[in-house]
Amino acid sequence: MAVIADPEAAQGFRLAGLEAYAATSAEEARARLENLVQAGGYALVAVDQGLLPEPEKAVERFMRGKDLPVLLPIAGLKEAFQNPDVEGYMRELVKRTIGFDIKL
Repeated sequence: MAVIADPEAAQGFRLAGLEAYAATSAEEARARLENLVQAGGYALVAVDQGLLPEPEKAVERFMRGKDLPVLLPIAGLKEAFQNPDVEGYMRELVKRTIGFDIKL
């Protein structure tokens, strides 16, 4: 698994043990995603939707004939903390990811 996110979020993913790449613009995120798709070796690539809202369309040409990686748009830190109910937002993200509701 690899993650493409803004520099702050990428650092957090790295601290959590994931392979994460920082991007500061849509062009940079698209270029990084193209490289990851072409390199192969990834089953899942999560992409900050604030940088690249539709990652499938961004690398459509490179994905022809390939099943992997699965491209997963994820909410970035900006989107998460613009929500007035940050705790509820984070709890819902965890619930959708692991299938359990936990008290934060």
